Amino acid sequence: MRVVNRCDARVQPIGWQGALLRRRVIGARHLPLSFQAAHRRRGQQVCPRATLNVEAVKDVAGLVLFSALPFVAVQALADSQYGKELLENVNAQKPVLQKQAQQREEERRRARQQSPWFGNGRPLWLGPLSQQPPAHLSGELPGDYGFDPAGLGRHSAQLSKFVELELLHARWAMLGALGALIPEVLQLTGATTFLEDRWWNVGYVKLTSDEELAYLGIPGLRIAGGSGVAIIALCQVLLMFGPEYARSCGIAALEPLGIFLPGDKNYPGGWVFDPLNLSGDAESYEAMRVREIKNGRLAMVAWLGFAAQAAVTRQGPVQNLLDSLPGAAST
Repeated sequence: MRVVNRCDARVQPIGWQGALLRRRVIGARHLPLSFQAAHRRRGQQVCPRATLNVEAVKDVAGLVLFSALPFVAVQALADSQYGKELLENVNAQKPVLQKQAQQREEERRRARQQSPWFGNGRPLWLGPLSQQPPAHLSGELPGDYGFDPAGLGRHSAQLSKFVELELLHARWAMLGALGALIPEVLQLTGATTFLEDRWWNVGYVKLTSDEELAYLGIPGLRIAGGSGVAIIALCQVLLMFGPEYARSCGIAALEPLGIFLPGDKNYPGGWVFDPLNLSGDAESYEAMRVREIKNGRLAMVAWLGFAAQAAVTRQGPVQNLLDSLPGAAST
């Protein structure tokens, strides 16, 4: 009689050798647990499963090309004769453009002096009970309530970095809040139907369903749509690398394309980032900066509530709101 091992497909005889082996195995059951564990580790056979996920490779390869395409296109344009003409045109106009930017900044400085949200007369975080704010929080920043008990921003370089990071996360939080609320509202009102409308469960449903994860709903336009979490995470890192790299290069990196941005890295302005010229009026510009950071902070706090409610109720924020209304329990 012969037995085939499923791992290596080698034929093993069952005779007196098999009986002796069986006796040794039975006897080993009476040995100490530590010895048995070590014996199992030494005798364990591993079946190699060298499987290659072709779809995952295609997704990653397509993503690399998709991520590199903007950089290649921009570099090709900058190196072309047309790109050189664009750069020469910007350099020729730059003295006038920089002078206009300085004039706008002076107007905004005067607007901050007259605004109740800036300067020494601005509201502080504890109202009339607030103590003297730290020296590095002089009221020049939007949303400066004089709150820095740990002195994290006492160095100007650190303060500038914290301001940039806070504004960046505030903008992401506001966009993310809309992304969490709008699908649920559309689903509850019957305007459209989603595979999953709860923000915290979308990823799981997408990964466990047969529906293709296509961008903009266009069939075939997918990046890591049918792959696992690791591939999707890698694709997300690669996709975010491009915008983050461009942001780190500064606003002057667009000048080879003929684009001059009059602001700074936090508020670049120009027709690219302000096509409606909402920042044209100095008073409105400073007021919008205050509104942006206040709403952004509120959105970041709201995300803490979204996550806590999802963990406890397993529902979305809109459904939690409806359940909390008077009469919701009776209906």
